[in-house]
Amino acid sequence: MDRIRELITTLNKWAYEYYVLDNPSVPDREYDRLYDELKNLEEQTGRVDFDSPTKRVGGEPVKGFERHAHIVRLYSLDKSVSYDELDAFFTRIKKVVSDPEYTVEYKFDGLTMCLTYDGGKFVRATTRGNGVEGEDVTAQCLTIKSFPLTIDYKGTLEVQGEAVIRLSVLEEYNKTAKEQLKNARNAVAGAIRNLDPKITAERKPEILFYNVNYMSEGFLKTQLEHFEFLKANGFKVFNFLRLCKNGDEVKAAIEEIDLARKNLDVLTDGAVVKLNDCTAREGLGHTDKFPRWAMAYKFEAEESVTTVKDVIWQVGRTGKLTPLALVEPVELAGATVRKATLNNYGDVIRKDVKVGSKVLIRRSNEVIPEILTAVEHAEGSVPVVKPDFCPDCGSKVVEVGANIFCPNRLCRPRIIGKMEHFAQKDAMDIEGLSEATAGQLYDTLGVTNCSALYSLTAEDLGKLEGFKDKKISNLLKAIEKSKTVAQERFLFALGIDGVGKVAAKDLSRIYNLDGLAKASAEELTGLENIGDVTAEAIVNWFKDEENSAEVKRLLDAGITFIKKEKASGGVFAGQFVVLTGTLESFKRSEVQKIIEDNGGECQSSVTAKTTLVLAGEAAGSKLDKAKKLGIKIIDENEFKQILGI
Repeated sequence: MDRIRELITTLNKWAYEYYVLDNPSVPDREYDRLYDELKNLEEQTGRVDFDSPTKRVGGEPVKGFERHAHIVRLYSLDKSVSYDELDAFFTRIKKVVSDPEYTVEYKFDGLTMCLTYDGGKFVRATTRGNGVEGEDVTAQCLTIKSFPLTIDYKGTLEVQGEAVIRLSVLEEYNKTAKEQLKNARNAVAGAIRNLDPKITAERKPEILFYNVNYMSEGFLKTQLEHFEFLKANGFKVFNFLRLCKNGDEVKAAIEEIDLARKNLDVLTDGAVVKLNDCTAREGLGHTDKFPRWAMAYKFEAEESVTTVKDVIWQVGRTGKLTPLALVEPVELAGATVRKATLNNYGDVIRKDVKVGSKVLIRRSNEVIPEILTAVEHAEGSVPVVKPDFCPDCGSKVVEVGANIFCPNRLCRPRIIGKMEHFAQKDAMDIEGLSEATAGQLYDTLGVTNCSALYSLTAEDLGKLEGFKDKKISNLLKAIEKSKTVAQERFLFALGIDGVGKVAAKDLSRIYNLDGLAKASAEELTGLENIGDVTAEAIVNWFKDEENSAEVKRLLDAGITFIKKEKASGGVFAGQFVVLTGTLESFKRSEVQKIIEDNGGECQSSVTAKTTLVLAGEAAGSKLDKAKKLGIKIIDENEFKQILGI
């Protein structure tokens, strides 16, 4: 009995940190382990205390918001972490439903929301809270554009969804944010449960809808009808729903999700399995906490606790010094983790990271894990010291905003980083030019810029350790081959801050290299994937005399750009097309390829040169500009008609 009280006290403390403070101190799997122990003890003893977390759906509402009772209680989901547990769920269903069908969806890791409508109009948005009542966050949610303010359904309606912040959006936000956000889940919770709606808008959350919690008129017979009803009324859904006839098909769908989620732009921690038949669901009912007709299948945990052994400072190709924590090896999401990243010194202080302390780390999308927060300090924990000098070349560092930089252009890791970036497959694609080889070129031959690669000889490379005739020949051939390249890849290879592969492609559609070098920040910010910070970075990069000289040296070395041949003829021949909004049947990349394959040219923004605009759902300022300029506008159906599909 003492163990039951101990577990309840600990779990309630952790739930408060997770749900109310948005500051978890332990990984999910540690919470789940103690939760399962408590649940088993309660089943054995028959004792369930009034404050047991097994009786609750979520944390208490945050003080400062008005509380609002949901029309119908919002339930949490029971979970399984193995196929044996999932099979037990199937067995229970079959005892009540003779021939069940199931649906499988993504389980997103965000903040559960409930939106209310009456008479076809949006009335209120609330968090799930404790399942019975939540916080009224209507003002905050009015800044979100992923749900409609009016709908066709005229009765009283509650719909349920998950508020999320996309990983790419979070990454972009952190580039200019004064305070870095730990992870997507905490970021969206802080955005929605914030008294200032402006902060909500700045973080750009969205809501993915998946359930009709209540409707006063009518009845949805299946989960598929829930999905179609939400889409028909203008709610944003994640376009993945598998209908499965048996357990094997459910497992196949789960494995499909497990594979695809690694490249997903939204944080997800599992799959949701539901009985498709809503009438049969009523026969199964609910426990105090869970519906008996649904199950969450959770993937392997991606968070863990380990100890910081040391923090070292690494110098990148831009000169930025980044702290890297060396940690005690720990198994995390199928890999042995020995390193974890921190953003800058301010991040170290905010997260209270010290050498010798235990920290919570998270691994997402197969990248190096990130430290989320310190969990416990040891008696001998030592604060991390901010460097005054570059750890590699000894130069006095400079501070720019929240970051620390080595100002020495000839600092070894800066040069090596630039060469490695320049040579990568998506850039100049110089096979054989690895980090180790770049180090040898710097140390032995004194190579300090990428243009010098094009004057290397067989005699030069013969001075490098491990370089024999074949290896020398292969590297020289790869360097020579790289001289003919698409401009977008060359632009990416230059390593301008903020200019990734997508931005380089967009810029290359609009500008030649000389035109880009002369472009103003104001011009650049008018493009789709270029923000203020990146625009300034581009302008400043080309203003730098050494950078301009390096571009000239590269071009003088014989680098030439491939001219992309336009498709001759085709239904879009001679058209300059801009896509705005979201299409139901096509991805943006698919539309672009279709247009280009049919003779058209895609543009990132509406200009006087634009001849056609393809407008999807949630089309914004580009559509308005096209209307003002009198440019022809088509929708998705007209696009299909033109293509004859």
